[in-house]
Amino acid sequence: MAAAREALTGNDLSIYDHAAESWWTGQTRWVRTLAKMVPARLTFFDRLIDWAGKDVLDLGCAGGFMAEALAKRDANVTGIDPAEQAIAAARTRAGEEGLSVRYDIGVGEHLPYSENAFDAVVCVDVLEHVEDLDKVIAESARVLKPGGLFLFDTINRNLLARLVVITMAEDVLKLLPKGTHDPARFIRPDEIRAVFERHGLAPKAFTGLGPRGIDRQGDFTFGRLPFTGILYIGSATRR
Repeated sequence: MAAAREALTGNDLSIYDHAAESWWTGQTRWVRTLAKMVPARLTFFDRLIDWAGKDVLDLGCAGGFMAEALAKRDANVTGIDPAEQAIAAARTRAGEEGLSVRYDIGVGEHLPYSENAFDAVVCVDVLEHVEDLDKVIAESARVLKPGGLFLFDTINRNLLARLVVITMAEDVLKLLPKGTHDPARFIRPDEIRAVFERHGLAPKAFTGLGPRGIDRQGDFTFGRLPFTGILYIGSATRR
């Protein structure tokens, strides 16, 4: 098993710092794609929570697309990410927009926040990159208030997801930088449900998420899909 994992390449997180200067300019196609996924994610999440006045952690916030959207919904937002240059871009953007968002540098395995600090933890485009999934979920549960929501999406682990995300999106279509993902880190729905249960989170229904059309820039637009075989989105509640 160890040898097989060593043979795989990917999970290059340096791409977030490399793209920091152009994060909000719309000049980098894969970064634009991340921005255009936010409305689809919020369409799902908005049904589950009234953001106004809620204390929300954007775990793995990168340059701040989701954090900014939540702040504009009147949430009290904290964003955290290990990519220092991306965090700097997020801070600059928040200042330019007059948004009160706190941005911290850190990782999900060791969150620098007290217990019961947040009404919701939002974790999108993150879990398939972390070093220790159990620790990230344990930490997220720790900082959630009782009844708080863990809102996420991630990539399923199967041959279809590997074909679409690695072969097509990275290698053929160049929608993502080559080496963005390590398919060994993808997570099956049954696996993440088990992790949630271990750490006192009650998983709710999951649904698919993916491309639904093409916009005028030639970029994909996104929405809910009826199958979870590639990318899926869901929630869990702290018991």
